[in-house]
Amino acid sequence: MDDNDDRIDDDRTEGSLKQMGGKMEEGAGNILGDAKLKRDGEADQAEGKLQNAWGSAKDEMREMTNNDDDD
Repeated sequence: MDDNDDRIDDDRTEGSLKQMGGKMEEGAGNILGDAKLKRDGEADQAEGKLQNAWGSAKDEMREMTNNDDDD
């Protein structure tokens, strides 16, 4: 087994960070009454969620491929 196979996909990590940043941006928009900042934060959260899901799918495919090799 390759050491890289146990790692979480980078898209999952980056997506989670993007979601967190978006939440902070949305919160700042709420506090400051800045609708554009709030919308940008919501958009970043959605983008991060998709990126995280894509990374999860890649992890699942990698795991399935590795399990097939064990047979």
